[in-house]
Amino acid sequence: MPKLIRLYVMQVVAGFGLSAIFVALLLWFNVGNLWHLVSAAQGGVLAVGLLWVFNGIVFAGVQFAISVMRMARDDNGSGGKRDATPVLTTETRPVSVRARAR
Repeated sequence: MPKLIRLYVMQVVAGFGLSAIFVALLLWFNVGNLWHLVSAAQGGVLAVGLLWVFNGIVFAGVQFAISVMRMARDDNGSGGKRDATPVLTTETRPVSVRARAR
């Protein structure tokens, strides 16, 4: 399996695992009375499944984006960090502005 595909699959598994933990914590802490809504409604299991799937898609995308961005390398091997420091001056200069007559 190519390295990029393997990386993607691993990040998707990690994202859906994080999503399962997130949904379990939402239900455990009863955020927004979610446990009661899920347990009392007829389609509660479907709602939890959809919550898990959609959060899994988001978390997997974030996991993959972070892993790809961490792989960035410059020619000098700085890892995507800026090498140049910004130049700050405390010197003020006048700026001329032309105004039109009304």
